[in-house]
Amino acid sequence: MSYGAEANDPIRVLYIDDDPGFAALAQRALSKRGHEVAHAQSGSEGLALLAQGGVDVIALDHTLEGETGFDVLCQLGPRGARPPVVYVTAARDAKTAIQAIHAGADEYVVKDMDGAFFELLAVAIEQVLDRWRWQRLRERNEKEVRAARDRAETLLREVNHRIANSLALAAAMVRMQASALSDPAAIAALHETQRRIVAIASVHRRLYVSDQLGLVEIDDYLGHLTAELAESLRDSDHDHRVELNAEKFVVPTDKAVSLGVIVGELVTNSFKYAYPPQQKGVIRVSVGGTAEGGFLNVEDDGKGFDPAERSKGTGLGSKILVAMTRTLGATCTRDVSPNGVRTRLEFPLP
Repeated sequence: MSYGAEANDPIRVLYIDDDPGFAALAQRALSKRGHEVAHAQSGSEGLALLAQGGVDVIALDHTLEGETGFDVLCQLGPRGARPPVVYVTAARDAKTAIQAIHAGADEYVVKDMDGAFFELLAVAIEQVLDRWRWQRLRERNEKEVRAARDRAETLLREVNHRIANSLALAAAMVRMQASALSDPAAIAALHETQRRIVAIASVHRRLYVSDQLGLVEIDDYLGHLTAELAESLRDSDHDHRVELNAEKFVVPTDKAVSLGVIVGELVTNSFKYAYPPQQKGVIRVSVGGTAEGGFLNVEDDGKGFDPAERSKGTGLGSKILVAMTRTLGATCTRDVSPNGVRTRLEFPLP
């Protein structure tokens, strides 16, 4: 249904008043301002004219024969489903006007024989239609924005899904390449590369199922990631349990990627080196938020290590940890003792 499509068009007013003489005066005053007026002497007659269409604003008198304007308001339907209503009342107290607004009127004017009334009526009709037009324009724009956002979300979800699939394919190819090698160092390096690819792919899979575009639910993401890490790292010499304690909050996708890579490096390192071969152990991962930002802890109860000793691996993991810490804008501290290692990162949150 369309009312007053153009701001410069004449306003088509339906004036409901059982006093034909007064209605004629109102019609004459509104016509001088370029508006068109149709008169109805009762609520039923007004509803019949309204059903024919072509009405921009309803001017509704309070006192009608055998009924009141409140009765008519109840039959007009809710705002948005019919034209705006200017309520006309002879009562000078605010009670009737307030009741009319509560009943669904959009504006009111006090009725009298003073010539100023007709000027006020015209201004009220024009202003209420302007507000109505702006409201409809805003609603239409908001609807278009929501539709555009939904299309963008659908597209980005599909993109993330495809990226995750492509990364999974790359990880599988790295695994196949490792199976074709005989050099233990090369095989180990490719396995570490595969785990890093899986960590990044996991972010995109979690983003794909998230309801908040551009954000990742960190508890859900790390839950899947630590489970995948434990499964992929477990062998006859290393059969450890990874425990996660994660608060429920969201982080931007880029931070989730960095956190995922860091967790992958720290858990992998603890899995391989914290405990002697064939001794079962526990690796604990905790993540949460404070007023200052977020934190990530990864700790074990293993044998610890001497920071002065040469790295047992290639050293690439430490370089990745430093790079990801810098990307997060985080600070990293590490407590090492004969009873285990605890690494803590503190990072800002938007």
